[in-house]
Amino acid sequence: MNTDERLVDLEIRLSRQDDLVDTLNTQVYQQQKKIDELEKLCVALASRLRELSVNISQRPSVIDERPPHY
Repeated sequence: MNTDERLVDLEIRLSRQDDLVDTLNTQVYQQQKKIDELEKLCVALASRLRELSVNISQRPSVIDERPPHY
């Protein structure tokens, strides 16, 4: 392999690596967006669960109530 062929081979490798890095960057960006969306959803669900828990704890217990036919 002469110097010109080696240089062309190196340029081809560099070009492929650049393409791979761009592809990986895009993938990481999309994954981070999805992670952010899922984190927001988890926070919203946890908040809703707390609300429901408070509402349930404030209602009178059905176990302690007498049935209507007594």
